[in-house]
Amino acid sequence: MDYFSSDFKLGILGGGQLGKMLLYETRKYDIFTRVMDPGEDAPCRIACNEFVKGDLMDFDAVYRFGKKVDVLTFEIENVNVSALERLEKEGVKVYPSPATLKTIQNKAKQKLFYVDHNIPTAPFTRFAYTSEILTSLKNESIRFPFVWKSAQFGYDGRGVKVIRTYSDLDDLPNVECITEEMIPFKNELAVIVCRSTEGQVTTYPVVEMEFHPTANQVEYVVCPARIDAKVAEKAQLVALRVSEAYKHVGLLAVEMFQTQNNDILVNEVAPRPHNSGHYSIEASYTNQFEQHLRAILGLPLGSTTSKVGGIMVNLTGEEGYTGKVKYRNMEDIMKLDGVTPHIYGKKETRPFRKMGHVTIVNKDIDKAREIAEKVKNTIKVVS
Repeated sequence: MDYFSSDFKLGILGGGQLGKMLLYETRKYDIFTRVMDPGEDAPCRIACNEFVKGDLMDFDAVYRFGKKVDVLTFEIENVNVSALERLEKEGVKVYPSPATLKTIQNKAKQKLFYVDHNIPTAPFTRFAYTSEILTSLKNESIRFPFVWKSAQFGYDGRGVKVIRTYSDLDDLPNVECITEEMIPFKNELAVIVCRSTEGQVTTYPVVEMEFHPTANQVEYVVCPARIDAKVAEKAQLVALRVSEAYKHVGLLAVEMFQTQNNDILVNEVAPRPHNSGHYSIEASYTNQFEQHLRAILGLPLGSTTSKVGGIMVNLTGEEGYTGKVKYRNMEDIMKLDGVTPHIYGKKETRPFRKMGHVTIVNKDIDKAREIAEKVKNTIKVVS
């Protein structure tokens, strides 16, 4: 099929920042795009060929949208899978597949998938309702502290909470969930695996993620991860095992823990471009968004090698500020060598909302980390 300057139509479900960055690549190749998002002012709106306002969880809206494209992909997991299944049966190419997404959408099913495929993961317990956790605590089948995760609709730190006392359970929604044992890990790592429709598979270097202590959001992504080469190789192999088990098409970001004993445990995955791969826009020969596009269209995959060390700093809304966004001290960080800001186009800020990111590139990764710290302490997302 001819994708370039042709009648081919690529559909993208979700119009947020990931879709916007994917559109940088579709515009580079002059690939026609349709995007659907519930928000009138979605970041993707300015860059796609056609924009449709619609509820991503509504069967009819997703189905009608998908019937007007040749290939359908998504930049967020919370979409109507039943509609995707119908579209796939009727000949629309959906990547990653509805079967892959159906498992990943539910964290309880995702964890059971790892057990069934002998993929190392943290010990967990599944609950139909949060209220059942009290009984398990009284029976001592689980013990404090542990991590509570909503089975569905959790992302960017939402739907996740560390539980240390009974009072920490008070404000949790009474929904299907899992509890995980607290892992005394050395590092949180991630590997992005790309698999094309033609069966070609490649991986990006292992990255190291540093999280905000209370928001449970990534603050820094460091590439390459500052870990032993043998640990990095182990993480790559585990990520490839996960990819092979899912048999996905497109990107699969595999988040992992490196334990004190240097074991690798899979935390969770995302079947799309991912925050842990944003550094690749400046630091890699082929960035994650172009790679995803190549994979779902069956084009040759590009090199995932890094040209230079890269660090990504998330720009999130400051605590205490809600309203029309203002980026304070942007000019100061732009004076620094190797610094590139990316602003997502969200007009309203609120505490911890992802509003953009900054990439720092440098041949010396430790120097890049120093600059990243300076960037984080300088720029403020306020209202």
